[in-house]
Amino acid sequence: MKRHLNTLFVTTPGTYLAKDGECVQVRVEGENKTRIPILALDGVVCFGQVSYSPYLLAHCAENGVTVTHLSENGRFLARIQGPTSGNVLLRRMQYRWADDPGQSAALARVFVLAKLHNARIVYQRGQREAGEGERKTALAAGADRLAGLIGRVETAADLDAVRGVEGEGAMTYWRDFQALVTRGGDGFVFDGRTRRPPLDRVNCLLSFLYTVLAHDIRSALETAGLDPYVGYLHRDRPGRASLALDMMEEFRPWLVDRLVLSLINRGQVTAGGFTREDTGGYLMDDDTRRQVLTAWQERKQDVVTHPFLNEKMPIGLLWHTQALLLARHLRGDLDGYPPVLWR
Repeated sequence: MKRHLNTLFVTTPGTYLAKDGECVQVRVEGENKTRIPILALDGVVCFGQVSYSPYLLAHCAENGVTVTHLSENGRFLARIQGPTSGNVLLRRMQYRWADDPGQSAALARVFVLAKLHNARIVYQRGQREAGEGERKTALAAGADRLAGLIGRVETAADLDAVRGVEGEGAMTYWRDFQALVTRGGDGFVFDGRTRRPPLDRVNCLLSFLYTVLAHDIRSALETAGLDPYVGYLHRDRPGRASLALDMMEEFRPWLVDRLVLSLINRGQVTAGGFTREDTGGYLMDDDTRRQVLTAWQERKQDVVTHPFLNEKMPIGLLWHTQALLLARHLRGDLDGYPPVLWR
């Protein structure tokens, strides 16, 4: 099991990463800032104008440390990793299930069920926190619609039907998402989900943290011996980590979306921390990006009780646990895959 606070995020433009013995040395404008033992790391995530030595990349690959490079606004660019040492029998079973429409639909149904359940929890929590008025009414109606979709996905006959319910669920969820934003004024107006580019500050935060979460889940799947690029709800597409996107569905609402809402509603991020590009998309400045990443790392430290195992663990270990549970299900050791259903 990998440690949960083991990702190095590098956001300062002009940073250079080098190998220094058994450590990663961080230099900014020629000045040595810190040294981090390679054994303390699971991944390195670089944003924008960050460079590294080939010797460091080789050292990371030899020690199973993944290096991911993103653009300044969090768009995935490239990923460097060493040889994959996954269990060949497990991966062959994973591929067989992906080629089986019935098995694919069964797993996709679970991922969508978890997504809808946790999205409804987000709405219900917002409803409890809202005063009397239009916000509370909108959130209550949205929670009711999501409850109806949960019943439909449980009886969905095939993969296309599951995807149809998932699409309706996404439309329902994002329709009244603005009602969950209680602070920020005109600076944080959400008019619907937009991705490339994110057309408002809320979407900018969501897309950024989804990318970071995808990096963590992809690493967890590889640790468990699974192929993160072969999924069930999300089908094969070159360069897309489909299984990581599948597993992300159960974490998006209660982890990323709630964190984004907390950052906005508590005033931890401000509208002035974003700039609008010529394309119409929004980009975080360096200070805001660092603040968001700090909040993300702190959130990963929070201890919760796993709903299936009934064991306490940091949030940052949940996706590692889920990857192991999925592997056990594929091997036939578990009758079903138990997703994280929040209460």
